[in-house]
Amino acid sequence: MRTRERQEDVCMESFSIDENTVRYEKRIAAESAVRLVESGMDVGLGTGSTAELVIKRLGYLVKHEGLEIRAVATSKRSERLAHQLGIEIKTLDELPELDICIDGADQVDSKLNLIKGGGGAHTREKIVASSSNRFIVCVDERKIVPTLRRAVPIEVLSFAKAPVSARIRDLGGTPVLRMQEGTQFVTDNGNIIIDADFGAIKNPEELAVLLSQIPGVVEHGIFMRPTEVHVGERKGVRILS
Repeated sequence: MRTRERQEDVCMESFSIDENTVRYEKRIAAESAVRLVESGMDVGLGTGSTAELVIKRLGYLVKHEGLEIRAVATSKRSERLAHQLGIEIKTLDELPELDICIDGADQVDSKLNLIKGGGGAHTREKIVASSSNRFIVCVDERKIVPTLRRAVPIEVLSFAKAPVSARIRDLGGTPVLRMQEGTQFVTDNGNIIIDADFGAIKNPEELAVLLSQIPGVVEHGIFMRPTEVHVGERKGVRILS
């Protein structure tokens, strides 16, 4: 699959030249993605540093420009931020089909396969993305790689930690239990995360299927191709689709 690219002009005046380059690129990518949101839409809100920039921009538009949206958040953290900014929050029971979902990613390969889950919310992120008519990803240019090679976050039932780790090793991966402040990380769903390093992932589709077949795995962080990827660069935003 070849990707289609187009250049999009981005308003530079709202960004300080003193900002860190990576944060700057995330911000212009987030702003570019938010331009796709229109009043009346039901919107999926991702989790992570770039997704928070999306939420803040949407909150600004809701408060100052009269944007009317309803949203489903992929984590408690994103839900709290959106609520604080005046964005109307609903559940998937209330909004089972969304117009658009905007999220970040940890890596994007040349075929637009993704690795997500650095924030530990990839299970809900995948559900919300799959419930959306359009799935838009925004990243800084350093997230674009020829081949995925980041450790894959895997949400796992704590009961199944040992057997899942053994199966990961059988598949050639190195499992590492995610820790936070000296204790094991716990997701919003009450599960643990194992970060599995497989080196260069040359066939993400195949690995995704194999991981999904492991008993005890709730969800993994390999995502298939989104509708568009908005890549923030110093010269502006490059859009891949």
